[in-house]
Amino acid sequence: MKRLSAALAVAAVALAAGCGSGGGDGGGDAASGEPVKLRFLSLAWQKESIEANKQIVADWNTANPKIQVEYVQGSWDNVNDQLVTSFEAGDPPDVIHDDSPALSSFASRGFLLDLTGKIPAELNGDIPQAAWDTVTFSDGKSGQGVYGVPFLQESQVLIANKKLLDGAGVRVPTPDSPWTWDEFADAAGKLTKKGAYGVAWPMKSPVNKVLNLALNFGGTFFDTQGGKTTVKVGPQEREVLQRIHDQLYTDRSADPSALGMGTADPLPGFFAGKYAIVPAGVYLRQQVAEQAPSGFEWVTLPPLKGQTSQQGAVSQTLSVAADSKHPDEALKFIAYFLNGPNQAKLAKGDWLLPTSTTAAKDPALTTKENGWDVATASAKDLVVAPFLKVNGFDEWKSKVATPAMQEYFADKISLDELAKRLVEDGNKVLERYSR
Repeated sequence: MKRLSAALAVAAVALAAGCGSGGGDGGGDAASGEPVKLRFLSLAWQKESIEANKQIVADWNTANPKIQVEYVQGSWDNVNDQLVTSFEAGDPPDVIHDDSPALSSFASRGFLLDLTGKIPAELNGDIPQAAWDTVTFSDGKSGQGVYGVPFLQESQVLIANKKLLDGAGVRVPTPDSPWTWDEFADAAGKLTKKGAYGVAWPMKSPVNKVLNLALNFGGTFFDTQGGKTTVKVGPQEREVLQRIHDQLYTDRSADPSALGMGTADPLPGFFAGKYAIVPAGVYLRQQVAEQAPSGFEWVTLPPLKGQTSQQGAVSQTLSVAADSKHPDEALKFIAYFLNGPNQAKLAKGDWLLPTSTTAAKDPALTTKENGWDVATASAKDLVVAPFLKVNGFDEWKSKVATPAMQEYFADKISLDELAKRLVEDGNKVLERYSR
């Protein structure tokens, strides 16, 4: 999930004021009389997002003449390499936008400020603990620290052709009564007709999708004992893998030709009626809304349910560089930037889910239009993704899990062979990181 930002009001200055930022009376360089200057690295990339980010910064600068923020445009494509360079040179941005998986390495290397005990109470209390868990990491010594403020998250939902659902007579699930995986399989079968499939599973990058959905059945894929982490693929981890494979080759309700697609690639087929359902991150609703042909009716269906509807969460974050000369002022800016009204702007612009409970109640994020009510309700099922705390996960994902899962979904290896490779080859990777 590489997205962020966009559109509402600049109220709640009270939150920032509670940190001394309200009317521009806090901050400033006492020695020179010059305003404190902060650099804010933003990774907003969509037009709406960039505009909203810049507007929030401009509003802050107007209200806080003694703490001025410079907006710096970054890119998800190369941000972490650039950050390492700036950290090592001792000249990083003061406020850093990234995502939670990147924070662990930066925290362990001492690049980020531990925010424990420093976050204003109003902001801290507005964000659920499950979201804070995504930014809590080892400090590389003996303790745990909070290394960012989480503000946007993504869940996996189902985007469906309403006309085809109605025509097949299948029950339309709701957040209070979602489909089970069995009901999903049954519906996909009913929606599969000559020349059309019930579902398209875009699996060009299968690992995060599988691991996040595996939490529906309690599947974690990793086990840590005595400080050592190993890969595990037991019955709980196999559930989602097997069910997707069954749709492809047993039920034949999923199109094998969609496997090599990226998330948005099935949309032309979806609009043409070739696919009735596309499982995707909530952000895909934006492209559906913008690209759907005139008169095309689509609906957002809630996350599937196994034993639970839990999914792994990755958060967009704002952090403070450990080398920042003005950490207190940086935190004041973050508290303002991520207050409830501003988080609502950012979430709406990126079609993602705010962590702020205040923002989640905003009418723009609870309307039925474009499935916002279903998308926002899905945030309650997000929990910290266990695999994102695993040292060596990225290498396991790229070198072991991605090619092995692609072969399994292409029906080239069995589930047993997949499990063997994930565990045996995976543990060799993890072993190097535990030395």
